[in-house]
Amino acid sequence: MPSQNPVFIPGPTNIPDRLRQAMQVQTQDHRAPDFVDTFAPVLRDTRRVFATTQGQILTFPASGTGGWEAAVVNTLSPGDKVLIARYGMFSHRWIDLCQRHGLDVLVIDCDWGSGAPARRFEQALSEDKACEIRAVLVTHNETATGVRSDIAAVRAAMDAAGHPAMLFVDCVSSLASMDFQFDAWGVDIAVSGSQKGFMLATGMAILCASPKALAAMETAKLPRTYFDFRDMMAANASGGFPYTPPLQLIYGLAESLKMLFEEGLENVYARHFRLAEGVRRAVDAWGLELVAHSRDLYSDTVTAVHVPKGFDSNALTDHAFNAYGVSFGIGLGELNGQAFRIGHLGSLTDVMVLSGLATLEMAMADLDYPISLGSGVAAAQEYYRSTRAATTRAAA
Repeated sequence: MPSQNPVFIPGPTNIPDRLRQAMQVQTQDHRAPDFVDTFAPVLRDTRRVFATTQGQILTFPASGTGGWEAAVVNTLSPGDKVLIARYGMFSHRWIDLCQRHGLDVLVIDCDWGSGAPARRFEQALSEDKACEIRAVLVTHNETATGVRSDIAAVRAAMDAAGHPAMLFVDCVSSLASMDFQFDAWGVDIAVSGSQKGFMLATGMAILCASPKALAAMETAKLPRTYFDFRDMMAANASGGFPYTPPLQLIYGLAESLKMLFEEGLENVYARHFRLAEGVRRAVDAWGLELVAHSRDLYSDTVTAVHVPKGFDSNALTDHAFNAYGVSFGIGLGELNGQAFRIGHLGSLTDVMVLSGLATLEMAMADLDYPISLGSGVAAAQEYYRSTRAATTRAAA
C-alpha cells in the first residue's frame, strides 16, 4: 500500500482524514438560502489566521498564482511601476506575471538563499520622489530556497522612506503554519491558498485585502472579470458567490479552521518550528548545507538542502520515489540539480518527519553520499525527545 506514505514536498501537503471526509459532500445548491450559513463563518474566521480585524477576505477557485493575478489586476493599471526582489523561483514567477500584465517592474536581484532586502527597498523608495511606485511585492516564504523574509522589516523600510506604495505579500507557504500579522505588518494584500497550511486539496486562492487596497480598485484599469474583487464582494455580502463556487473546498476550509483553532494558532506555529528544527539538525548531522544563508532566514515549512559537489539532487529525489515511494521537493530554477527540499508543513508529526529523514538517508546511502546511516535520524530524535515534554504541556 505505497500510497499511504506521507509526502515531504512543500505543498500540496498531506490531507488529514478529517478534512478528506469534510470535503466528501454531495452536490448542494449554492444559491439556496442556507448556503450563507456555511460560507459566511468561513470568511469571518479566516480573518483570525491572517491576524486582521480590518482586512477583507476573498476566495477564488484557483491556486496561489490566481491569487497573485487577482491582487495585481484589481489594484493596478497598465504601465504602473511595482518594486519586487528576485531571490527564488516564486518571486521570479510573480515578476513574470507582472511583466505579462504590462506593468513597469523594477527588479532587485538578490542571491538565492537570501531574503527580502528591506534596506534596498527603502533606498529605491526614497529615490522615487514622484511616488510612481504603486506597490512593493514580497514573497514571505520562498519555497524554492527555504527562506522566510522579515515582512515587518519591509514595512518599516517603507515607512522610513515615507512612501505611500501598497505592500503585497505572497504567504502561500507560510499562512496557517508560521506567524503572519496582516494588520501589525501593514500588509495591503496577502495571497495564500488551500493546499498548504490549510491542509486541503489545491483549488482555492485565499486573499486578504486592506481598505487601502480596496480603494485602489476605483482607479485600477487592468482588465478583470473572473478575479474581480467587486463582483466577489458583492456576492459575498449576501452569503453567495458570483459563479459556481468550489463547494467541497469551502466545507473543507470550515473544518480546517476548526482544527487550527482547536490546536491553537500559537501551538500550530510552535509545532512547525519544532518539526523544522529537527530537520535542520538532521541536515547538520549529515554534513550538508542549507540553501538559506543564515538562521534568521530559516523557514519552518520547508528546508532546502545543497547536495555535495558532483551529486545530482534530481537523481536523489527520483531514487527516493522509485525505490521507497516517498516524494521530496526537487530543486527549482537556479537550484535545479543542486538542491532538494524537505517539506514539513501541514498535517505532520515528529514521527512522520523521522520516517522522511530515514528514507532520505537510505536513498543517499544507495547513491554513495558521504553520510552515515542513522546520523541525521539520531540528531532529530534527540531533539524531538528533549522537546516533547514542553510540547505536551503546551497542548494540554
